[in-house]
Amino acid sequence: MLINLVPDFLAALSARDPLAAYHRYLETHRPVLRAYWRNYVLDLESPHADEVIGRVLAADRRDLHHLLSSRDVVRVAEETLRSCEAVFETDTPIDVYLMVGVGAANAGELVVDGRGMAFVCLEHFTGRPNPDSFGLGLDPVLLPLWIAHEVAHAVRYTSPCSDAELARIVADAAGTYDYWESGSRATLRELLVNEGLAVLAAEAVAPGFEPWDYLGYTRRQYRRLRELDAFLRRALIGELDQRGLGLRLRYLSGGMAPAQRLVAGRVIPERAGYYLGRRLAEAAVEERGIAEALRLSAESVTAFDEQAAGAQSA
Repeated sequence: MLINLVPDFLAALSARDPLAAYHRYLETHRPVLRAYWRNYVLDLESPHADEVIGRVLAADRRDLHHLLSSRDVVRVAEETLRSCEAVFETDTPIDVYLMVGVGAANAGELVVDGRGMAFVCLEHFTGRPNPDSFGLGLDPVLLPLWIAHEVAHAVRYTSPCSDAELARIVADAAGTYDYWESGSRATLRELLVNEGLAVLAAEAVAPGFEPWDYLGYTRRQYRRLRELDAFLRRALIGELDQRGLGLRLRYLSGGMAPAQRLVAGRVIPERAGYYLGRRLAEAAVEERGIAEALRLSAESVTAFDEQAAGAQSA
């Protein structure tokens, strides 16, 4: 189901008392927005939340209004969700939220009360960077890629046929996805495969873009990772079955200091794990197709990669 929160957000901005209206907006959509804040921003109960909200209410939104007047983002999202349902053979309800965030993640996945959700924050897809809203200025034509990527995560976490470690972690948490808890409990193998499968899922749903677009990289960063491929794959071997939030941050988060991205004596590019995850998952997707691969355990996925590597070296 597609759920569009943008009209409610804009109504809060234009209200006589925007701050009070924004808090009503948060309360009306509390389950999903609280999960968004907790996973990708900070706790709504934090003393810093009011500062963030104040910045959101004061931001220049001309770029957002231009996007909404020039692109039918609702139609794009609806069509992408239908394509995802067909390509991924979804067997459990998945919701896609169109929303305006607070300048944190441009897109993400959630599970609330056992229901899988994907969201995209439109302030990042206006085509022009906005320092007021922290908008990244991504081209709006990339929306289908990011929607498909996040829906793929939701399928992996909530499908009754999923053998993913992250699906078990979500189930153990009473049907709730927590970025920080899952990052601490899941192996690096699971975290990388999870992202790699989502990248390949986006390629299946929205083909025709450059490879770096699916990874969220610049062309230069993609080229650098290609150069480091053999080194990174060797360096990973000893870490794949380790657990710890630091591993998720090192390989999959932006904004990490060089010292935190040190692997085998070399500083790796930010978010290198998306590239590595795709490399680990591509053989499984070629062999089984994306719908089945999304539900395989990380060990099963990487077994295909090992078989392919053995065949190439034989």
